[in-house]
Amino acid sequence: MRLAVTGATGFVGGRLARLAVAEGHQLRALTRRPQQDERGIDWIHGTLDQREPLRRLVEGVDAIIHVAGVVKAFDRETFEAGNVTGTLHLLANATAGGVHRFVHVSSLAAREPQLSLYGASKAKAERLVMDSGLDWAIVRPPAVYGPGDGEMLDLFKAAATGVVPLPPAGRLSIIHADDLARLLLALAAPDAPRRVLYEPDDGRPGGFTHKQFAQAIGAAVERRPICVSVPAPLLRTGARIDRLLRRDRAKLTADRAAYFCHPDWTSDPAKAPPPELWRPTITAAEGLASTARWYERQGWL
Repeated sequence: MRLAVTGATGFVGGRLARLAVAEGHQLRALTRRPQQDERGIDWIHGTLDQREPLRRLVEGVDAIIHVAGVVKAFDRETFEAGNVTGTLHLLANATAGGVHRFVHVSSLAAREPQLSLYGASKAKAERLVMDSGLDWAIVRPPAVYGPGDGEMLDLFKAAATGVVPLPPAGRLSIIHADDLARLLLALAAPDAPRRVLYEPDDGRPGGFTHKQFAQAIGAAVERRPICVSVPAPLLRTGARIDRLLRRDRAKLTADRAAYFCHPDWTSDPAKAPPPELWRPTITAAEGLASTARWYERQGWL
């Protein structure tokens, strides 16, 4: 296929791009910064608010896979610009360019838009996609991990030291980035289901409790960590302190603290992709262990 991809310079988009090229697809990918030439990828320099780069991105492609988005910000306007307005611009160019297939990467956070600014912006973007008139498919991944991921690195580091701080009691599902990439490619195919919303995961029924997940990471780094649940008020206070101390470099934002305190971020089995379309292939034990080994090789862990 000829595919247009946003977010190909990020973690999930990068895994998607490599898999797509390996399978023989031709990619046109949007980038803010100059990139080295790569076989199978035509880099388009530009952003989601620039008309001409977007026109070139979607021209003559069979499908668009929209991975790019703002995950961390400190105000509603930044989330809206990156996740809502950016999606709207891409949809408009898809329509103008005659591209019908649109695969949109959302988030489980869209299920609870009142909890966080991030979730609210992803829910708005989903509505735009659904109302677009295109042959859309929306994927709400749970927590995504794998080699190259920087978001879960702190959890691996904590497990390696023997103590893992956790949010209040709750559950979560996870998915390896390579399994997610395979699903996105499957949905880009011309005969894939149309106008569907899926919540994939790694196939573990009911996901993990926070403690079980910390223990699974501990096993990956060959430790048995002590798990400490942090009360919600303390987590919110920590977010304010992090903002005061590190300002724009803060990792624990108030928005993220609200997200972490929600008790259920497991994928809905009723929204699982049909097995004839896609099945997860990477178990948590296998995927977490390979991720830990990758961190070690990079000197991150």
